[in-house]
Amino acid sequence: MNTINPNETNSWKELSNHFKFISKIHIKDFFLKDFSRFKKFSLIFKNKILVDFSKNNITKNTIQLLIQLAKEMGLETAIKDMFSGKKINYTENQPVLHIALRNMGHDPIVVDGRNVMIDVKNSLEQMKVFSNLIIQGKWTGYTNKKITDVVNIGIGGSHLGPNMVIESLKQYRNHLNVHFISNIDSYNILSILKKINFETTIFLISSKTFTTKETMTNATTIKNIFLKKTKIKKSLEKHFFALTTNVQYAQNFGISKNNIFRFWNWVGGRYSLWSSIGLSISLAVGYKNFISLLQGAYDMDVHFSKKKLEENIPVILALIGIWYNNFFNTETEAVLPYNYHMHKFVEYLQQTNMESNGKNINKQGKKVSWQTGPIVWGGVGTNSQHAFYQLLHQGTKLIPCDFIIPINKTNKFKKHSVQLLANFLAQTKALAFGKNSNDFEENINFNVNLTNNEKLFSTFKSFDGNKPSNSIILDILDPYNLGSLIALYEHKTFVQGVIFNIYSFDQWGVELGKKMANDIENSIYSTNESNLSFDSSTNGLINFCSKVLSNR
Repeated sequence: MNTINPNETNSWKELSNHFKFISKIHIKDFFLKDFSRFKKFSLIFKNKILVDFSKNNITKNTIQLLIQLAKEMGLETAIKDMFSGKKINYTENQPVLHIALRNMGHDPIVVDGRNVMIDVKNSLEQMKVFSNLIIQGKWTGYTNKKITDVVNIGIGGSHLGPNMVIESLKQYRNHLNVHFISNIDSYNILSILKKINFETTIFLISSKTFTTKETMTNATTIKNIFLKKTKIKKSLEKHFFALTTNVQYAQNFGISKNNIFRFWNWVGGRYSLWSSIGLSISLAVGYKNFISLLQGAYDMDVHFSKKKLEENIPVILALIGIWYNNFFNTETEAVLPYNYHMHKFVEYLQQTNMESNGKNINKQGKKVSWQTGPIVWGGVGTNSQHAFYQLLHQGTKLIPCDFIIPINKTNKFKKHSVQLLANFLAQTKALAFGKNSNDFEENINFNVNLTNNEKLFSTFKSFDGNKPSNSIILDILDPYNLGSLIALYEHKTFVQGVIFNIYSFDQWGVELGKKMANDIENSIYSTNESNLSFDSSTNGLINFCSKVLSNR
């Protein structure tokens, strides 16, 4: 286990000195001095994904120093440890093997003396058979009608990943309607119930432990409504399925053993879409496309584990992120997909990154004195251009951006595709190069007829530029490329966690709120105000809410 903090390394100190030099240089000056900058600062994955990182405040020396930092922090060893099945999730004593779920090379990965690829292969076969039965209409409901709707009941990684993939791959969807119940807010359930017919709907209860309170509350409510309607307990076998590591709890809930799709404790929830948690994906786009998704991720895994750090796309993007977060003191990064179907992508990445690296304790159990995970946010272009890009261009905050676009070569509305691409390219150019007051002064001096007010107002149209961004261009948004893109960001998060010297694969920070919620829930039902033992604010809020509820 690494025992050094990043800010104690020689490379961190060199980067601090280097920053003093770099911070004085405008991005446009790098391009003026080097006409081949794009070629030097871009990488291509499988001739399918181009990553351009030339519009950043970096030089070749910056990258070299960042690579040196990665090596000092033991990144190369950490990568090998993850791929070999070592228990790098130290606080939970588990390996981290979402990479095994998409191991299309089927190389053995041994955990506690067992080749886990045997279990992975069996799980995929079960998903394949079931998906085909549902899609082909061979699996029918309790009244022998074909299945038309699928409802995934889960939260966190059991919801965000599958939902994002299904939305992103709308062009590959079949006839099945797929719905998601995640929020404990009853309106989520009510809105879905209006859309489905129990006779033709199956329910996938997606929970790693089968104890997640929101999921189990929603699942129990749905089950009770279903049984009230059908009045036949055995009908559950035709409609209810569990995606879980906890077979016993699923059976106790009433799920037939044959309806349980297993995965394993070495799969983190936010990395579980590649497992049986992705059953809704396989149902929505077909098993063949689900495998293509896995293949894309696997090829990115191979790239990540085999390429030199200098040519490694997830590594380079991770290091650039650290460069801004810790030396430029940026606290956020925006992810901006220019594709309507990718509207769930940022929400998914928020969990991947912030639940992984939102930590302030290092591996030695001490408070960190450097920035760890950034705030990840964003939105879909071009809508976002008319919402928050003003802040990106002329605000007081420096916000590094990832612009993502699939070239929509199959779109029959070519004019729309070209305009979208033009906006994508224009925004990265405008952010980097800007349009400063000197440009306006030249126009002002040339036009002697301008009034003082016109000269004044020209300053409001000045753009400083020098705003960094990465451009990620996919040749098409298909299952393979989406799988590669997701894996890219997963590995970027992993790299940053290693360099931050934190454990990326636990999430203890969400537990306190869950425990408090249980205690408060019991208090809300209490009618005795004097029995409350929380702080005055919480007591006051509970009393107010209890009175409102009692008056209903």
